[in-house]
Amino acid sequence: MQIVRIGLDLAKHVFQVHGVDGQDRAVLRKTLRRDAVAQFFADLPTCVVGMEACSGAHYWAKVLTDFGHEVRLISPQFVKPYVKSNKNDRNDAEAICEAAGRPSMRFVPPKSSEQLTIQAVHRIRQRLVGDRTRLANQIRGLLAEHGIVIARDITRLRHALVQIVDGAESGLNDLLRELASEMKAELSEMDRRLAVYNRRIRNLFRSNEMCQRIGKIEGIGPITATALVAAVGDRTCFKNGRQFAAWLGLVPRQQSSGGKARLLGISKRGDRYLRTLMIHGARAVLGKAGGKRDPRSQWIGQLRDRRHPNVVAVALANKNARIVWSLLARGEEYRPAQTAVGI
Repeated sequence: MQIVRIGLDLAKHVFQVHGVDGQDRAVLRKTLRRDAVAQFFADLPTCVVGMEACSGAHYWAKVLTDFGHEVRLISPQFVKPYVKSNKNDRNDAEAICEAAGRPSMRFVPPKSSEQLTIQAVHRIRQRLVGDRTRLANQIRGLLAEHGIVIARDITRLRHALVQIVDGAESGLNDLLRELASEMKAELSEMDRRLAVYNRRIRNLFRSNEMCQRIGKIEGIGPITATALVAAVGDRTCFKNGRQFAAWLGLVPRQQSSGGKARLLGISKRGDRYLRTLMIHGARAVLGKAGGKRDPRSQWIGQLRDRRHPNVVAVALANKNARIVWSLLARGEEYRPAQTAVGI
């Protein structure tokens, strides 16, 4: 019995294994406890191991790769069509095994320990930004009930809270001032924690050569550069820059039929966080491109004359994504015409 391909259904405690031979005949069906998985694959002859790209997948990819196996991570949405009958762990493992053997299947780039660490910093920072936004919205909503309307600007909100706590705003009772003081302190603590994570990202940016390289692109700063390096993984998984831009969801969605091409808005596939950073960075470039005579700024100006600024921002984000792929995949240097701006 020679096993050439295995589908491994990951879980917290119980893992399901499905193996096939060279003729795609099922020769192995096995249930493993978590503490037995490593030893099982260590004793197994090298083969292809398919897994869904879910929580813990990159850890197991590293473990099995160290044993000599070829690991293929697959997006869960591409595994689902191969599930036969009802959904359970055994059928999922079989579906993963079949999907991993398809020649046209697209696989998820595996991430290194360094990339996962950078990604963890970004995920925690992203949560803190969301928490601060929710707190700011709650403060504005509560104060609006008492006739104090504050613009959607975090700096104005901080200034208004200082005035309320100091007693500059009349008509508010002592309890509400006390609540405002507590919310002001909570907002200041969130600002302090965000500043800590921003410093960590800047340090990661300075210590990573790839981040330094793509950080020279107009519209890409330390936050975007480190997030891209953490997410891309193996650049060889993308044949060209267009595939990388499509992976980020920065290409048009299609509804084409009968030989008639119909392009819609962007597909919004892939990582929403990365796509948001790329588009926000492009908006920063648009705000400073007016009056400049370099070819990039002229291209932006000509496009702005014909299309909505949002469309121009996405187009520039798409262009930046292709440049990023070129720099990372080919080891090239980017020489900007002017000082880069970004986030």
